[in-house]
Amino acid sequence: MRTHAAAPAWRHHPNPSWHQRWHRRMRHSLGLRLVVLFMALALAISLTFMFGMQRAFTTGWQDVIKPLVADYVDRLAADLGSPPDVARAQALTARLPLTIEIEGPVVQWRSAPPRPGFVEAHPHELLVRHTADGHRIRFGLDAQAWMQRPRMIGWITLAVLLMLTALAWKLAHLLFGPLKEIGAGVERFGRGDFSQPIPLHRHDELGVLAEQVNTMAADLHGMLDAKRALLLAISHELRSPLTRARLNAELVPEGPERDALLRDLAEMRDLVTSLLESERLAQPHAALQREPTDLAALVATLRAGPLAGRALVVDLPPDLPPAEADKTRLTLLLRNLIDNALRHAGDAAQPPELGARWDGATLTLTVRDHGPGVPPELLAHLAEPFYRTDSARQRATGGVGLGLYLCRLVAQAHGGSLRFEAAEPGLRAVVSLPWAASTAARPSSG
Repeated sequence: MRTHAAAPAWRHHPNPSWHQRWHRRMRHSLGLRLVVLFMALALAISLTFMFGMQRAFTTGWQDVIKPLVADYVDRLAADLGSPPDVARAQALTARLPLTIEIEGPVVQWRSAPPRPGFVEAHPHELLVRHTADGHRIRFGLDAQAWMQRPRMIGWITLAVLLMLTALAWKLAHLLFGPLKEIGAGVERFGRGDFSQPIPLHRHDELGVLAEQVNTMAADLHGMLDAKRALLLAISHELRSPLTRARLNAELVPEGPERDALLRDLAEMRDLVTSLLESERLAQPHAALQREPTDLAALVATLRAGPLAGRALVVDLPPDLPPAEADKTRLTLLLRNLIDNALRHAGDAAQPPELGARWDGATLTLTVRDHGPGVPPELLAHLAEPFYRTDSARQRATGGVGLGLYLCRLVAQAHGGSLRFEAAEPGLRAVVSLPWAASTAARPSSG
């Protein structure tokens, strides 16, 4: 029995949030994860480099630059004189990116009020000097002009980093592009479509993988073709002996033995017919004899013929127009689904129900019984060939295990689908078919 892990909540949420979408992209995009890994590695390397260089420059400042700056500040203080000359201080601030503050018994002067970008020294620091006449000179660095250029360089660096990130994403997308083609090819092969192999554009590991998948698909295609050919050959060869056996059985005197023999021969004939029909419909391009098909008339024919005298509740939309469909295959689909509902209705008081809904483009058919139903874990297997639930293995129920499989093939050949649901009680078969009004049935304008 196949089990499936529960899907995350965001898979079924109609409007996932941005972090849920980002989480989904991260889970399913190897290229995106590589780009994020590259950016994280680049950031870690950059921070390590910056921290190391900062430590190196700090050590160099203390050992080399600091004495030079101290000597230069001493010279600037000496140039101002004692007491400090305001004119010389003004000339220095005009020539150099400095601010000067003089406090003392004679001179009280400040070159400019503090502003953004101003680095002011504190007492007992490198940029503070005291004159012999009791004045204190505080130098400051006017770094506002210096900060404009680093800020521009920072924006340019950020733009370059974003361009490199986009380039890395593009390269990762190109690098792992073949994975999408391989995935699409595997999906086609899983549906049984081997007409188009996976394109081979590269000769690296992904190219080798695509070639190996193509080889595996070719081997599987050959095995399936051989199986189909053998099955068709056996089915064709069995028809003639079965026909002769039935003719001979007609000569047997009437009685229970004759009836049992004819019933077994009829079951074998139905099995051969179903096998041949399933192989025709299982082909990628099943040949359908499409013609304007009136669903209400088709159901009425079934109720008057094979389903005569059987209880069935029918609810069809009155405005359902005829559509282009294979009338014979659609009749087979409805008959098999209704027969299955009648066989497994058990002793339910309510008869099986046939309903339909049409939205102008899609026809949804439902066939429901009120019997014991099927366990939920078995619903996915009901349309598999020769599969029967435990409650349907008795010979009295009839059938060869291909009826629902043929229904699924008919629906798929028409571009639709078949699924089963627990009706509680009973089982509900849901068929979705493209159903556009037939041009032959539309009234002409004029």
